Amino acid sequence: MDLLSLRNQIDAIDNQILRLLNERMNVVKQVGELKKHEKTAIYRPEREKSIIDRLHSISKQDEGTLNHAAIEAIFLEVFAVSRNIELPEKVAFLGPEGSYTHQAAESRFGAMSEYISLKTIKSVFDNVETGRVRFGVVPIENNQEGTVAETIDQLCYRNVKIVAELPLSVNFTLASKTDDLSKITKIYSKDIAFRQCRQFIEDYFDEDIRLIQVASTSKAAKLALEEEGAAAICSQIAAKLYKLPIIYNNIEDSQDNTTRFLILAKDLVNQKSGKDKTSILAKIGNHPGDLANFLEEFRQRDINLTKIESRPAKEKDNFKYWFLIDFDGHYEESKIQEIIRVYPDTITFLGSYVKMV
Repeated sequence: MDLLSLRNQIDAIDNQILRLLNERMNVVKQVGELKKHEKTAIYRPEREKSIIDRLHSISKQDEGTLNHAAIEAIFLEVFAVSRNIELPEKVAFLGPEGSYTHQAAESRFGAMSEYISLKTIKSVFDNVETGRVRFGVVPIENNQEGTVAETIDQLCYRNVKIVAELPLSVNFTLASKTDDLSKITKIYSKDIAFRQCRQFIEDYFDEDIRLIQVASTSKAAKLALEEEGAAAICSQIAAKLYKLPIIYNNIEDSQDNTTRFLILAKDLVNQKSGKDKTSILAKIGNHPGDLANFLEEFRQRDINLTKIESRPAKEKDNFKYWFLIDFDGHYEESKIQEIIRVYPDTITFLGSYVKMV
């Protein structure tokens, strides 16, 4: 078959896809009306996960070309469009625009959502708690740099819930209007990006290359767009935002750099998915054995603890600590409820959500 015939086949298939997507969105409108009447949540991470897993299973059975990652990338955008048809969403994230938090937010809520860039993690919590936005996206930890203390502190004091976690590989790109590396004389980026891309810089540039630190990789992309002979080490979304051509992708020294983000909401409790994680805040006494006795409750019920992080309780003239604890399972499971009944004044529920890491 010639190229024209193949392209005609693709066009015919695209037409079918479009008709089916429109048909799907018509059903989505009906679902939205029903949810509005019953006042149920629009965003259901556990439902989205089950759909993607089911479609991946079908693709494997049919020996299809699309793997799990490809199916997820396609259908997360379909879900995002569907949610905006049900109810337009406002999503706050730790800025600036083009940051990795922005990239994490857009990967879950799609291009159609309304995004609000905020300067601090506290501001994101403020906007979620007051209902100015439906969702907030903040970083919680990086596997190279450790936990984000401000996010944990805000979780201790705020009336918000964790509705999803999102791991995102931190991949840097080299972007520039100049595609000839020998004509690039300066590179803009954050100090951490320069550290994590040191080997690439040494391999591709001479010693006289100027490395200029700026406040964000988004700022780096903006400056590189405005100056001849300049490049930026930045995120893909920052290069996309400023329409700055990408010369190389994935230039970081380590491919194992991952940040975990949290998606926050005011009043949203997820249903069980079968593969859940729960986060709680535990205000434990400081008598000998208090912490050990509390953790023993989980061991006795064979509940796997995946994270425990202490933070100062910040009470006057006291050196007490609160503990942020993650464990496998859903808050509504009977064995977890047994612990809640033993420690009703100790535990604050922060959220049960689909386990991604």
